[in-house]
Amino acid sequence: MTETTMVVTLSLPPELCEHLDEICRRDGWSTGEFVQEAVERRLRDCAWEELFRYGQERAQASGIRPEDVETLIEEYRREVGPSRE
Repeated sequence: MTETTMVVTLSLPPELCEHLDEICRRDGWSTGEFVQEAVERRLRDCAWEELFRYGQERAQASGIRPEDVETLIEEYRREVGPSRE
């Protein structure tokens, strides 16, 4: 049998727990649902931060400056032709 969830224990300061309980009651969420959503959001943020950092590194290695980006996009669009949206 495959587990679909794992139990995680965490410690929070009392005032943070009280605030968490208030928000969960108000919004009709369980504490687990709230924490899962918060973790998922933070992991998405981390993925975007990594992607952004990668893009910055590649741009720097290629000598692309922020002020070059708009021109480069316009040049690319001219090369590939009209979009098919």
